[in-house]
Amino acid sequence: MAERATHRDRLRALEFEAFVAGAGGRLLHTATLLTGEPSHPPGAYARAERLLHAALARTYADWDGLRGGDPYDLARRELALRFAREARRHQRPRGGALDRLTPVERLVLVLRVYEEVGEEQTAALLGLPGDRIRAVCARAVATLRAPRRAAGPGRAPSHGTAGPRPAPGSRATP
Repeated sequence: MAERATHRDRLRALEFEAFVAGAGGRLLHTATLLTGEPSHPPGAYARAERLLHAALARTYADWDGLRGGDPYDLARRELALRFAREARRHQRPRGGALDRLTPVERLVLVLRVYEEVGEEQTAALLGLPGDRIRAVCARAVATLRAPRRAAGPGRAPSHGTAGPRPAPGSRATP
């Protein structure tokens, strides 16, 4: 009996290692985008690595419960949920590609654009209405399209905001 359990554990570990070998790079890139850390030089994304390791540990723990499900979806979901729970730690820009975005904007944009998760799936995953997801995504894209303003003497760097943001769904007047 113990031999059968050991064989099953070895098989589980091999399956998981193959999954991580195939999907680990993309998941690390997703984590790097979420945390707002630069992807270069190597090792500059310690928070992203910690976030990914925690998500993969949970994915491994739930591995037997997949029963034909997609392990990538499970790992991506865990990554997004962990990031959302820890978003307050990722407020400060780190110089990454999405450093001008708030954590929620980064999360929605990465899921919708980079990971190509549908609007309804993103809304369900984050527990937000679909119109909120659309608004956050549109605001994030507009922020990234706006030119970056240089910081002058005595001014903090601008991150694409000129003041308070209008409430989602409201129309700002120029």
